Amino acid sequence: MLLDLFLLNVFIMLCSWVLVTYNRRAGLVDVAWSFSIALNVIIAAWAIDSAPLLVRLFLGLASGIWFSRLTWHLFRRYAHETQEDTRYANMRRAMGDYQHLGFLVFFIFQAGLALLFSYPMLNLLTISTEQWSDWTSVTVIVAGMIMLSALIGESTADQQLYHFKLDPQNQGKSMDQGLWKYSRHPNYFFEWLHWFAYPVLGLAAGSYELWIYPLLMWLFLYYLTGIPFSEKQALTHRGDNYKDYQRRTSMFIPWPPKE
Repeated sequence: MLLDLFLLNVFIMLCSWVLVTYNRRAGLVDVAWSFSIALNVIIAAWAIDSAPLLVRLFLGLASGIWFSRLTWHLFRRYAHETQEDTRYANMRRAMGDYQHLGFLVFFIFQAGLALLFSYPMLNLLTISTEQWSDWTSVTVIVAGMIMLSALIGESTADQQLYHFKLDPQNQGKSMDQGLWKYSRHPNYFFEWLHWFAYPVLGLAAGSYELWIYPLLMWLFLYYLTGIPFSEKQALTHRGDNYKDYQRRTSMFIPWPPKE
């Protein structure tokens, strides 16, 4: 199953890479990454019958909805962009004459990364029914509450920022209303929160290694691909306005702003 899903991810990434070769907007890789995880989870929940039906339904529906919504949000953002995302534009310049091959390697790497972040769901789906404890339904409820809270929070943050950016009067300003009043990156915070649902669910099956995923996602968001780039880009485009926003507002965990 893992090999089949990886090959599916590679196919999706190769199709995306071909399109990016012509339109030179490599941000499509983010859409393809999220879409790959959504397909991985939905297919695995349908095809693997080892886990209890309740667990399969929860992961297929809850995780499928989570990553499908994220795919739609990223695609909508991508469709409205007129220029290539700064991250990938910088990569393109750095690779120079080898950008075509460089992006091919990068897209295939993302296929593997999509499988890596599908692992919590795949791991839970392959645990046989006999290994799940009597309080599986309790962990499903708790995991569902975490997932729902994260879904509402991230969806709200994304919608608030999306509509803020649509208003030309907000050009050069920092979004500091709604959830963005309490955190400079509420979308990342709720994305991180979502990953706690899987280790909580795994408690009922003794799958304790899944606790590495909230830590892994925090490292990605806090130090690698999320906050550092977003902060740098915001300072470049909004300067003192964003510095004032930084001074008043928590970076990650929602917290009342400073006066």
